[in-house]
Amino acid sequence: MSRRSKPEKRIPMSDALYNSTDIAKFINRLMRRGKKSIAEKIFYTAMDRVQEKTKENPMDVFEKAIKNVTPLIEVKARRIGGSTYQVPIEVKTERGVALGSGWLINSAKARSGKSMVDKLVNEILDASNGTGASVKKREDTHKMAEANKAFAHYRY
Repeated sequence: MSRRSKPEKRIPMSDALYNSTDIAKFINRLMRRGKKSIAEKIFYTAMDRVQEKTKENPMDVFEKAIKNVTPLIEVKARRIGGSTYQVPIEVKTERGVALGSGWLINSAKARSGKSMVDKLVNEILDASNGTGASVKKREDTHKMAEANKAFAHYRY
């Protein structure tokens, strides 16, 4: 085991428009090949369209969508005595938000549509309403953890 101290957590600077670190992290995950300005343009345009469609604060809709896709429990492979078990473990909030936002972005990319802005808008709206592929991914993760509840005593 390493004797070094744990590195300090790096928190990105909050984004310019909404002054939120969660949105800054989401934009960083949305970014491809270091093109941050394009990722910001996609996200902010999507938020404008969310406001047009819902007539609500887009920040609230986005937070609700992230909350709906954040998993509370996941399974982790654990090797015990020659066999591998899927052991359910609780997810820390930071990892949960990271998983949820990644699922949200991947589900938006997988959607059929013309532009990434439209796909992201539709996925955020679906997620905030509790439907969509990213919410289904969360439900599947929870079902898998529930099915393997018998191996919870192997937790570490």
